[in-house]
Amino acid sequence: MRNEIAAVVSFLKRLVKLKNKVEVEKMDLFAERLTVALQEKFEGHWVPEKPSKGQAYRCIRVNAFHKYDQELLRACSESGVHYGDLGLPWEITLWVDPGEVCGRYGEQNFHFSIATFSSDKDEMTSDYHSGSSDEGSTRSSPLTITNRNWVHIRIHAC
Repeated sequence: MRNEIAAVVSFLKRLVKLKNKVEVEKMDLFAERLTVALQEKFEGHWVPEKPSKGQAYRCIRVNAFHKYDQELLRACSESGVHYGDLGLPWEITLWVDPGEVCGRYGEQNFHFSIATFSSDKDEMTSDYHSGSSDEGSTRSSPLTITNRNWVHIRIHAC
């Protein structure tokens, strides 16, 4: 669960960095508080033998009907970040499942994989990466995330 949460937090942190409205120190605290909030929420709702069990509960969703995600609001409140400064897309869905983190922009778009974890080696793959390990550099896509421990790239839909 920790690896999957780390992947989704890293992904969201990259999206927020694109807008450049949140100070680095506050962003780091936001990421830390979001990690704790997600760990607490997912506790008891994490079944590696049946990854789809509890999937809707582990979904982070922002859209016209759900303008705020409760864990994002909590992390903002605990870190002193204004929710509006996150600059998230007006419609985004993220699924945090055992072994995989996926997302989708809008209802009509395709799902994309953020990270996939091998159950036997605890290795991570991702569709979105960069050749650079510098997290502070500018990326061409809001989906680009890096991690030096990733093994290989694999493209698939959730």
